[in-house]
Amino acid sequence: MPQVAQTVQQWLEDVVIGLNLCPFAAKPNRNKQIKIHVSECTTEADLLEDIYQQIRHLDDTPVDELETTLVVAPHMLNDFDDYNQFLDLVEGLISQLGKQGIYQIASFHPDYQFYGTEPDDAENLTNRSPYPIFHLIREESMEKVLKHYPDPEGIPERNIDCVENLTAEQKRQLFPYLIK
Repeated sequence: MPQVAQTVQQWLEDVVIGLNLCPFAAKPNRNKQIKIHVSECTTEADLLEDIYQQIRHLDDTPVDELETTLVVAPHMLNDFDDYNQFLDLVEGLISQLGKQGIYQIASFHPDYQFYGTEPDDAENLTNRSPYPIFHLIREESMEKVLKHYPDPEGIPERNIDCVENLTAEQKRQLFPYLIK
């Protein structure tokens, strides 16, 4: 596995699954139904095309083979504002394709910052990743698991509590790419 994909897999297992930030990720990871697509693109047009191709791949692949895809952009969108603006284009692509209600995007970035927070606020760690990532999620799958999950509305608050209670050493171990 190339280094970028390996780093993302490690983040997925240690942070997303290990801290239970997404209680729905462990099963598809265990069943090898999560695709990590490392984009080699260096322009927005090419990356948008790459994401389009990954959406088509999801369309063409049964859910029991492929649950979800992480599109990783290691060569661009390092600035969070640029990433956020590009995210609007991805949302527009989904709309243009008529895929609203079929797919949704979860966003992850090394400098992720929720609106109304300070850059160093712990809650931003819930969406910080080693590289800019666009997570393509099947809405139907999400609806199925949410039906059987107690208190899904409480997930963000539990996640914030979790990352706020990490020690400095745990943060260094889990988020080594954030230490500059």
